[in-house]
Amino acid sequence: MKVRELGRFIRDQRGASRLSLRRLSKLAGISNPYLSQIERGLRRPSAEILQAIAKALRISAETLYIKAGILEERTDTANLPAVIRRDESLTATQKQLLLDVYQSFQAGAEPRRTPVRKVAAAKKPRAASPKVKTKAKPKPKPKTTTRPRGAGKGKAAPKRATRARRTTRRTA
Repeated sequence: MKVRELGRFIRDQRGASRLSLRRLSKLAGISNPYLSQIERGLRRPSAEILQAIAKALRISAETLYIKAGILEERTDTANLPAVIRRDESLTATQKQLLLDVYQSFQAGAEPRRTPVRKVAAAKKPRAASPKVKTKAKPKPKPKTTTRPRGAGKGKAAPKRATRARRTTRRTA
């Protein structure tokens, strides 16, 4: 069945790209459980979802469409030199350069059986950059406000006892 093949292919491409299921789902903008169901062959994704997954995996959407059965694999081989010669947007010099490059590749290549097959290349590991030690920035001191002792947030400062004598009047 095409759905299971598609799921296996996406899982293999994710592994080759060294992406976790969560990371790929985030890059593609789909939910983690939905991507898991696609990989296990339980769900058949739409063309838009396949395009988002292809973009996140950095492979052609056409490859996923073929795996999903949306498109048929190309079996015709185009006569590229004739197409290059007919292109009116290219100058004569550009046409000749393209033909030279194409022929140089053809001279060193073995005949292909499947003409259109794009597979994502594995990412090269990043070169380790030398670690530079830097001084850690001191943590900023927390802002404090001066409050009298015993006064917390929202509490009024305690009233101080006054030493002055209070005089009271007595009325007779």
